[in-house]
Amino acid sequence: MTYSPIYLLSSNNISYVANIKLFLSYNQYMAKVKSKWVCTECGYETAGYLGKCPECGAWGSLVEEVQFASKLQPQVQDEFINKEKPELLKDIHIGEEVRVSTNISEFDRILGGGLVQGSLVLIAGDPGIGKSTILLQTSGELCKNNKKVLYVSAEESASQLKLRAQRLSITSDNLYVYPQTLMENIKNQIEDLTPDVVVIDSIQAIYSQNVASSAGSVSQIRECTNLLMHIAKSKNITIVVIGHVTKEGNIAGPKVLEHMVDTVIYFEGDKYKSYRMLRAMKNRFGNTSEVGIFEMNSDGLKCVTNPNELFLNERSQVSVPGSAIVVTNEGTRPLLVEIQALVGTTPYPTPRRVTNGVDTSRVLQILAVLEKRVGLNLSKQDVYVNVMGGIDVSEPSADLGIALAVATCARDVVVDPQTVIIGEIGLSGEIHPVNNIEKRLNEAVMTGFKKAIIPYANRIEDERIEIVPVKRLIDAITACVSAQ
Repeated sequence: MTYSPIYLLSSNNISYVANIKLFLSYNQYMAKVKSKWVCTECGYETAGYLGKCPECGAWGSLVEEVQFASKLQPQVQDEFINKEKPELLKDIHIGEEVRVSTNISEFDRILGGGLVQGSLVLIAGDPGIGKSTILLQTSGELCKNNKKVLYVSAEESASQLKLRAQRLSITSDNLYVYPQTLMENIKNQIEDLTPDVVVIDSIQAIYSQNVASSAGSVSQIRECTNLLMHIAKSKNITIVVIGHVTKEGNIAGPKVLEHMVDTVIYFEGDKYKSYRMLRAMKNRFGNTSEVGIFEMNSDGLKCVTNPNELFLNERSQVSVPGSAIVVTNEGTRPLLVEIQALVGTTPYPTPRRVTNGVDTSRVLQILAVLEKRVGLNLSKQDVYVNVMGGIDVSEPSADLGIALAVATCARDVVVDPQTVIIGEIGLSGEIHPVNNIEKRLNEAVMTGFKKAIIPYANRIEDERIEIVPVKRLIDAITACVSAQ
């Protein structure tokens, strides 16, 4: 029979000293409430609330977490401790099936050739963008290669997942569905089934009994991800984790989450468009900044084999001022996108600068160069810059295309629709060279373009396309005007 401390202290059956000893012994196992504040951006911990995180400088990012410290809490198991001895690099043997193809070409592209055994992959994106769809399709394709897949659904029931699988025409004897949110139960099922691939949908909905905070908190995400990482490395199981994003577009949870995983993939796309983009931001086994293009339809996500046709099919057949075609490089793939600019007299005291798909600060720098080095007065003009297709262009090689789109719209001049523009602009108006110029020009020729304005330092001879090398921004503008 168990007695409370109050009863023990009030009992006349034992001495007062014995009561005190029993109370202290009981108190050792009572759960003590501890509170700490954790930064959701970097994982910094402090005993009290701070408006600004001293580690990463983020404002309002500290959240309170309550923990219960008890000696009854189960201790961390040592089953994942690596007891192997160091060995020489030349003696390490790599198996023939280190990578497993997903049979989805665009997904394999950003993964570097396929899923690496024993790796931990994180896929993040906005709600409804298609994260669960692409992973369910990938699971079905892996099962076709005789791989055993465990799909852990923490947000949907088994029947709901079955409805999506029927819509995607996925039927397999090797695909196991497990609706579960408790990390310890998931771990036991992984040990029993020994699957080749595990999908966790999503990490923010999983919780562990060893952490007292609620699911989705910094401590829970860190603890569950750490356990999944040990499972992947010790049992050589590939684990793919779905992560949510905040309204700012960052992955929800501590920043250490992105450091723990081997690959970080962002799922991007315009909700008003039918296509999606997978972008690798971190990859320990392949190139970063790779982009995979998909199109969403009723049957799921389909690979887009010719993304240039996708981005250029919305071009107007009538040439208008303010439009330029640039060749940007996304990873190892050159992409042709259309940049449109609109310049007009502002009715406001301060002119507006609105951008979509390009960095605003970069556009402001280009406008400053146009005013100072070219003499184009934009101080009383509204400037709008938009990248068609919904893709984000961050490479500096699009500078010259942005500048020519703005300049031609301001002067009501049309850029030749059969011309591609490549080049980075310096603050003095010079045109800097870009990398992979041969790949960019080959892509332009294959798409049907006849002329290319490129940096003078990248000048090459190519009989298939007319090359116009330029040293300064004014030379590129002159080349466009003289072609009229």
